[in-house]
Amino acid sequence: GSMVESGGGSVQSGGSLRLSCTASGFTYIQYCMGWFRQPPGKERVGIATIDRNGRATYGDSVKGRVTISRENGKNTLSLEMNSLKPEDTAMYYCASIFSPAECVWTTFMGPGWPTTYNYWGSGTQVTVSP
Repeated sequence: GSMVESGGGSVQSGGSLRLSCTASGFTYIQYCMGWFRQPPGKERVGIATIDRNGRATYGDSVKGRVTISRENGKNTLSLEMNSLKPEDTAMYYCASIFSPAECVWTTFMGPGWPTTYNYWGSGTQVTVSP
């Protein structure tokens, strides 16, 4: 399986971006999908997940500012990000996992937590300037 992100870029503080991810090579509808980010010099952390039934979870750092969504018929995943802050600057990755349990507690785990996600994209850069 493979996953490809798009939609990153540079915005000013308070701006918005929409990230997209297209998956292939696995049965998309059976998998939980997640977005992770890795700020410069820091560990990767899970920020949002959406399970096969469309239930979403969010990390505290992004809650209320981002919305994760999926289109199962198109094997796509999105992350709508609003009110962006300089601390949102990071490489953003989409990933997928079969395990429903790990899907639920992904966003509760701290940076650097060793995940067992099955498939990963190569990342898209988001830069937010003050």
